[in-house]
Amino acid sequence: MTKKRTSSSRLAQSPHEPTRVAKYAESSATFGLILVAASLIVPFAGVSSPLWTEVAKWVYVCGALIFTIARVVCVISCRASFRIRRLRRLEAWAGIAFCVGAFFWFYNEVRFGKGFGLSLAVLRETIMFTLAGAMIQVIAVWLIYYREKKENAPEK
Repeated sequence: MTKKRTSSSRLAQSPHEPTRVAKYAESSATFGLILVAASLIVPFAGVSSPLWTEVAKWVYVCGALIFTIARVVCVISCRASFRIRRLRRLEAWAGIAFCVGAFFWFYNEVRFGKGFGLSLAVLRETIMFTLAGAMIQVIAVWLIYYREKKENAPEK
């Protein structure tokens, strides 16, 4: 007869200690963010090849989707405070901003035509939504860090 595992190890875990799924989600979100950043290097590097334009566009879409899925996956501990859970949900909005930026890359390319390549007219909204998503992500990470620091501080 096999011994049943108890969930006492889960109860002993700190509400801020990441689980294995949370670690994978964080790694995936980081990888998606790197893909988004790498795809935006192409227009600023002055590459105007149609092949590189298509590759950069699809890399951006993949990065935005990976980041959004990683942030939407529910890896928030039920024992975390309401404020921490709310700030974790705020991070998903950064991914949504990246997805809207990906939509505008496709939309503007159809609207302006393929002859424009990676001009500013095609990428204006994409860059704007990418910067908005990045700012949301940075602010959310700062707020989460300071909130966790405050909650873990010993009471005086």
